[in-house]
Amino acid sequence: MNTAARSKPFRAIFFGSPAFAVPSLDALNALAEVVGVICQPDRPAGRGLTLTAPAVKVRALELGLTVAQPTKMKTGEFAAWVREQQADVALVVAYGRILRRDVLDGPRLGCVNVHASLLPKYRGAAPITWAVVRGETDTGVTLMKLDEGMDTGPTFARVTTPVGPDETAGELGERVARLGAATVTEWLPKYVAGDFTLEPQDDAMATLAPILRKDDGRIDWAAPAQRVHDHVRGMNPWPGAVTTARGRPVKIQATRVVASGAGEASDEASGAPDAGHVVLVDKSRVLVACGAGTVELVRVQPEGKRAMRGLEWAMGRGVAEGDVLGL
Repeated sequence: MNTAARSKPFRAIFFGSPAFAVPSLDALNALAEVVGVICQPDRPAGRGLTLTAPAVKVRALELGLTVAQPTKMKTGEFAAWVREQQADVALVVAYGRILRRDVLDGPRLGCVNVHASLLPKYRGAAPITWAVVRGETDTGVTLMKLDEGMDTGPTFARVTTPVGPDETAGELGERVARLGAATVTEWLPKYVAGDFTLEPQDDAMATLAPILRKDDGRIDWAAPAQRVHDHVRGMNPWPGAVTTARGRPVKIQATRVVASGAGEASDEASGAPDAGHVVLVDKSRVLVACGAGTVELVRVQPEGKRAMRGLEWAMGRGVAEGDVLGL
């Protein structure tokens, strides 16, 4: 053990896997003696399915920390290892598994989770994406003491941040990751010192943020324009908002609401086109009708091609006025 580690006021274990968790790992490493970093196993990734380490593992090894990637956690051996570390606390950030009671009780003060929403809203695996898809104007991070439920434990810190009207889930995720790290820096020492109050969540106010599936990216053009826009930015970068044009898939990477449809006459009365119709292709833009209102296709990626401006796609005859998307 080096002198710097001995000078840190408490011992901690870190649980986390994706890039979102890396800023919090850095924050914890500055605060505490990190006696172990637990991540998901390496997995195949990319077109070549190359075995790839989680971002947290890569950063932990750069910091010279001990890394473990257990595949089995129900035998009791892992819980015993956690107890043997004699940690004061464990910090859990997007680890990807619900921890058993014997693991939660291993550290002296239990396990603290950094959750990327204002709990009890958006409990679950993808809180940032679903907050954007559902048009939230603010979100944030919550620190809670973990129990055996899915994000149901009592909370002790909440920090709010606004969501930009055109901000994607990817962009918001980077900001919230940094916000989570700052919240850890401010509040985890208070937690270890006992300078906090645990507040139970109001389960009646809870909403869910389920794990994302590829099919979640499909665009429903019958939805209002604002909802389509929120869906597109919420599904960026993964799984991507997808529709079809002339029978071929195309990702819609960015849109702009041109007309919301709010307060306007009904489609039948106004003679408005059906949802998904490309209503305008001119020298500056491509417009698509939604269930109410209209969106501009700002950036798209046709199947097998690079991303491009919507107008560039139309000029290459990937789509034309009068086409119907999503058939």
